[in-house]
Amino acid sequence: MQKAMMLYAKDRRCYLERAYTESVREQIKTFCDLLPDPVNEMQLEEYAEILKEIEILFTSWWVPELTVLQIKKYFPKLKIVFYAAGSVQYFARSFLENGVRVVSGWAANGTPVAEYTVAQIILANKGFFQNSIRMRENYDDARAFSDCFSGNYGAKIGILGAGAVGSRVISLLRPYQLEVWVYDPYLSEKRAEELNVTKHSLEEIFEQCDVISNHVAKLPETEGMINYSLLSRMKSCSTLLNTGRGSQIVEDDLIRVMQEDCTRTAVLDVTDPEPPIEDSLLYGTANIILTTHIAGSMGLEIGRIGQYIADEALRFVRGEPLKYEITEETLQTMA
Repeated sequence: MQKAMMLYAKDRRCYLERAYTESVREQIKTFCDLLPDPVNEMQLEEYAEILKEIEILFTSWWVPELTVLQIKKYFPKLKIVFYAAGSVQYFARSFLENGVRVVSGWAANGTPVAEYTVAQIILANKGFFQNSIRMRENYDDARAFSDCFSGNYGAKIGILGAGAVGSRVISLLRPYQLEVWVYDPYLSEKRAEELNVTKHSLEEIFEQCDVISNHVAKLPETEGMINYSLLSRMKSCSTLLNTGRGSQIVEDDLIRVMQEDCTRTAVLDVTDPEPPIEDSLLYGTANIILTTHIAGSMGLEIGRIGQYIADEALRFVRGEPLKYEITEETLQTMA
């Protein structure tokens, strides 16, 4: 059997153990020669001789960011990394440059993100967030104000980024009879037709959509892409959702736009920095709703990721095609 190990960042072992439950670890041991104990980045030198024989690496959230040279030094025989979490943007390239394959649990982690997003879209179109805020002040005013919201029949939904999560959101929205607009430079006309969506510019989406949901890939060119020029185009009684990356929204611009029109709403599960600085106006602006990055896997959902990874690792050992492999090309569209 191929030799394998689990790698985690110091003081972050709990994330590894939550993803790779005892039952999942036992499954892995049936087809891999797995080191008995996980190793953290502070122990690489101590385990150097053993690591030279490792061919398969299992990891999860907070995986140490190893350099190309470190990978060459400590893992000369490494063939593949299995990452029981979502985005691999911050660590994958070093492995890929060394010819090491990378597999992510994005499909499993993307499922709760997509489910969360769809729930927020449906609630936003009903005016839930504004209604909840205003009901604290006056029931009759809150009820009357709710008439400005579109509801969920024929409403326009703007999806920014039709990668793994964005596509899943689109799929889950199908039963709701909504009109889905997409901004994604990488989305082909053929794929748009398969998804039953129409491609639009960012400007068109911000001007006309009732709800806009961000799922664009984290790339240098997407940093700060959602700025005042776009945000100020939002309709009254429209909602912006962000479960992607906080750095893609210029937060000072968002605060300004939300203060200029209190009928708009922003629902942010991610910010930059995270959490926001102590005196950030994100906290004090009533029509900005903040959550603590809860869209991704939590509780029992984390076990789903470990199971996806175990199944994928078994396919690798058997020489079967992989479902969730990450390449340089897929990094261009992943959040």
